[in-house]
Amino acid sequence: MQEDDRDMKKIGIMGGTFNPIHNAHLFLAENAYEQMGLDEILFMPSNHPPHKDSHGIVSKEHRKVMIRLAIQDNPHFSLSTLEFEREGTTYTADTLTILNREQPDNEFYFIVGADSFFSLQNWKNPKLIFHLCTMLVFGRDQVETAKMKEHLEYLTTIFPEARIRILDMPTIQISSAMIRERIAYQKSIRYYVPKDVMAYINEHHLYSAVTKE
Repeated sequence: MQEDDRDMKKIGIMGGTFNPIHNAHLFLAENAYEQMGLDEILFMPSNHPPHKDSHGIVSKEHRKVMIRLAIQDNPHFSLSTLEFEREGTTYTADTLTILNREQPDNEFYFIVGADSFFSLQNWKNPKLIFHLCTMLVFGRDQVETAKMKEHLEYLTTIFPEARIRILDMPTIQISSAMIRERIAYQKSIRYYVPKDVMAYINEHHLYSAVTKE
């Protein structure tokens, strides 16, 4: 092994609004860590994501604290505020450009779900994204995984340089929207989010209501 190879790290990037972070995010990240032999997973909350309406998204500070609470007991999970520190809309291509410039010896793996994967070709500068990272994609069921393989072939035809891996993950039907809806109807979110995150949501009356424990 060459000297440079020993210092290279494989860094996974878990992006999203995390409004709020939940157990499926953590499970997905842990699976990517194990299946790809990553050294670290960065949880990177978006400031102003280009594909989402900012209405209903709680403050950066609240989301940052909830992520820290969720990952505090996992030594290979960490929080990155890179996108919080930039003004305006935050694009993945720009984020990856900054990371590769600041950490040229590391390899980056960007983790996405199926919904994002099917729209990758419409993101800002997808050719640059594929050049700067390996995409790790999780499906939710066998039918969706088959469609993802078809889309992978399509993407690699358009972008021959694309490095894409479809990873295995059991189906977990949890989403941030589902959690917000349960809170709005004063239903329990126990086991949907880590215990400390649930306590924080209740303490600060996030998403308009206090949930049952």
